[in-house]
Order: sequence, then structure tokens, then C-alpha cells
Amino acid sequence: MAAYLCPPAVIHGKHAVETSQIVAEVRDRHPHAAWAPRIDGIAASTGIQTRGWMLPLETVVAPGKGSGLRDVGVGPAQEALAREGFTQQDVDRVIATLEAIPAPQTVQERTAPAWEAVQSYGEQAARGALQIAGLDVADVDCLITSHSTTPALPGLDVALANKLSLRNDVMMLPATQWACIAGTRSLALAAELVAADPDRVVLVVISEALSTTYQPADDTLESLIVRLLFADTAAAMVVTGRQRRESVLRLDSAWHHTLPGTQDLHRLETRSDGTHFVMDRRGPRAVQETVTAMWEWLRVRYQDDPESWHPDVLLAHPGGTRVLEYMEQTMPEAWPSGLLNYSRDSYTTGNRGGAAVFDIMRRAHDAGQKSGSRAVLYAAAPGLSATALEGEWL
Repeated sequence: MAAYLCPPAVIHGKHAVETSQIVAEVRDRHPHAAWAPRIDGIAASTGIQTRGWMLPLETVVAPGKGSGLRDVGVGPAQEALAREGFTQQDVDRVIATLEAIPAPQTVQERTAPAWEAVQSYGEQAARGALQIAGLDVADVDCLITSHSTTPALPGLDVALANKLSLRNDVMMLPATQWACIAGTRSLALAAELVAADPDRVVLVVISEALSTTYQPADDTLESLIVRLLFADTAAAMVVTGRQRRESVLRLDSAWHHTLPGTQDLHRLETRSDGTHFVMDRRGPRAVQETVTAMWEWLRVRYQDDPESWHPDVLLAHPGGTRVLEYMEQTMPEAWPSGLLNYSRDSYTTGNRGGAAVFDIMRRAHDAGQKSGSRAVLYAAAPGLSATALEGEWL
């Protein structure tokens, strides 16, 4: 299966959003929510103090351009009030009051600026990855893209093909619904492509504006957690079938696992005011099941050398600290400590969704890895589905 990875380019959201800002905004908007007295403790438990967004917080929480009468209309509202016996003076007063009430942003108002940012950030990441790999846009044979938070057709693949001026015969593979698993699964797909043609050059680009799931009107505990967790990131990487001078990691095998009947645990819903990320509290336990299955895959893969084999670094995006803790508790006791350090470091500035594994790999690369060190890459996503990769630092 051998596929060779060049270091990824990672572009973080340029607008720093502090957790204290989010807490203040939510507390002001929902002072009587059941969880309001615990908000400081909930925020602190995430371990995230700041995250980068493609758009500023003020833009994300701003009201829409319409008013409280947007869905009804002034004329029908006036007629309804008149039928109820209101005087014209009272009708005018009620209409003026309703028109002064700002409506939430529509899905178009939320998505349009984020989609523009996703394209721009994706282009920056793509050009950065090609520069790192010492390649030109003319060298790209296949483009794999993912952006689950800004639905668009045509998608990021076509947008980048035009922005980068890719060749007309480039194979484009958009994967808009991979979400958190986009990092590992896109690399697994890229590895299959270069295995079929070792001379093929695959460019992978993931660009996610997860801040679009920040919904000011929602007052559930799960919505609060979503507000606190997500960051916006674009990341890109070049995968080849032959080792290059710029290659830093060789992939040797891939593993996929899907849990039946778990499709409702985590999901993205599109409503009139935009996209909502819905979480079920059973989610972390389901993710833990995929971790256990991954340990078994590695055990069987290295059953001839169970005493001495272990990864030297584990680049994992399990979605939250609870699963990171579970991974540390359930991995073989003989394995060295600190395997998840880069994963934890990445998570302190937000959950990056599909771009997370690329960000974690970049941190590991920048820290320096010994040639021959073994690496395991893992991610889980709504579905509930997981993909892991195993390889060696060059």
C-alpha cells in the first residue's frame, strides 16, 4: 500500500475568539438557561482558551437583515390584527414593534460568507502544500477535497480547480460529508490511488468553517458545548506513490470501522437559520468502541511481534478529551507514555474537524521525529465511523 506524505500546510482561522468572549455572549443571551450557573466550569472543562475562526465572533452572532415580520410579512400581519379588532393606531404600534425585533440570520446569510472563506483558506492551504512538496499545480493528477460545514454545488473541488488553474484532466473527488474523518480517510483513499499508479500525485485539501454551527438562539447544553469546541481550519497535503526528497511519512496500511445504528448520535442539520451540529451524550462511548476495535486491528497486524512493537506517536482526532483519556487508559501498558501529546496540544485551540489530523501531524513533524519511528493516525466521525492508518517516519 506504500504511499508517501509530504508535510501538510495548515492555515488557522485568523480571528482569535477567546472562550471568555463566548461565555459572555452566551450568558448575556441565555441568563436563565438550566446550565447558566455552571457555564464557567463547563467552559474550563474543555481545556480550550482560544480558537481561530475564519469570520469574527461579531459576524457569527449578528442578527439577520430581516425583522420579526420576515416570515409573515407586513401586509398579512396588518390584516390579521385588524380582523382581531385592533384600531389602526394599535396596528401601527404593533407592526413598528415587530419590525424593530431583529430576525436571526438565514441559512444563506450564515453560509455565503463562510463559503467564500472556505474557498480562500482552501486555496492558501493548497498552494502551501504544493510549495512544501516542491511541486507545481501542473503536477497534480488528482484532487481530494472535504468541507462538510458549507454545503455547495459545485463544491470545493471545482472551486480550487479554477482558483489553482489545475489541468483539465485532473481527477476530482469531493468528499463533503466525511467531516471529522476527512483527514485519515482522504489519506487512505489517496494511498489507494497511488498504489494503482505510483506516478500519480494526489493533492488533499480540507477546509472547514465549523463556526457556522454556532447558533446564538439555541439554549441546550449540547449547543453550548458546540459553541465552545469548534475551530476553523484549512489544511492540505501532497501524497505520492514514490518517495520524494520532501516526503516525511510512509503509510503502510489502513483500517476502517463503522458502527451500525449510530447515525443519529452526531449529525449536522440544516434549518432556516443555518446549520446545527447535534450531539448525543452517548457519542463518546460509541467512539470508544471504535478505539477498542482499532487496538484489536493493531494487535492482529503485529501479533508476530507483540512484545516489542508499539507506535512512537499517535496522531488521533477522537473529538474530545474524554476519548483521549479512554485511549490512554486502554492502550497496552507496555507502550510509552506521551503518545497523544500532539493530539492534546492541537485540541487546546479547538476541535478542527476533518483538518485535525493534518494539524496534529504538522505539530509532530515540526517537533522532529526520528527516522523509522512508527506512527498511527486515527479519527472518528458522525456515522459513527472511524479510519486509522499505520506507517513510518522517513
